[in-house]
Amino acid sequence: MEKIEYLIRILCDERQLFPPSLTEENSFDIYRSLVNVREPGEIGEEYLRTEDEVLKKAILEKGITDVRMLKAVEPHIFLWQGDITTLKCDAVVNAANSGMTGCYAPCHNCIDNCIHTFAGVRLRLSCDRLMKMQGFPEPVGRAKITDAFNLPSRYVIHTVGPQVANGKPTPTQQKELASCYRSCMETAVEYGCGNIAFCCISTGVFGYPGKEAARIAVDEVRSFVRSHELNVIFNVFTDEDKNNYRSVLGIDE
Repeated sequence: MEKIEYLIRILCDERQLFPPSLTEENSFDIYRSLVNVREPGEIGEEYLRTEDEVLKKAILEKGITDVRMLKAVEPHIFLWQGDITTLKCDAVVNAANSGMTGCYAPCHNCIDNCIHTFAGVRLRLSCDRLMKMQGFPEPVGRAKITDAFNLPSRYVIHTVGPQVANGKPTPTQQKELASCYRSCMETAVEYGCGNIAFCCISTGVFGYPGKEAARIAVDEVRSFVRSHELNVIFNVFTDEDKNNYRSVLGIDE
């Protein structure tokens, strides 16, 4: 509590705000909200040391899952339901937006917000530097890699999926989604990763139908792992997503 209070005080000082009243119940959400709306930028070493302690403890309390303990559903392919910010692996995939610096909605429960929150403020700054070097918004279907900072993974691989209107993806959007998976796996191999965990790209607010997205994901991964030494974890959070993947993968009850 004392460490979170310190983080909140520093974040409020940056914005010239008075720190709000804090309780055990609301302190982390207030800290998270301030982090979510914070523009990318440098911050003091004491803040970073304290944030590292707070976030590592928070992730540890949620419970870390080591991918080495998972059982494959077929060669090189795994299906795991849980919180991707607690997965110990080489790389986790973030479903980003074209700005690539995370979700700015306070405490929003999208994967982009969760990953940036628990990685810490250095992730947004790292992404911002990449985007400034690039000089234009991130196109759909590519991949960028950063350190994972406080997450149990080594890297975060960021990709922008297609946004689908009315739940009806076009042929171009189908190819773009396939490109997201292929680009992320190519990047993982390039950086020496032995495993990569995918979230369900584009199926949230981007509107891609879940089962169709799962089919594209599985097809791309199956094709890729035939010729590359890479283990792939399909990470799902909801029962609906789990059932979509079980159906596409042909997993019996």
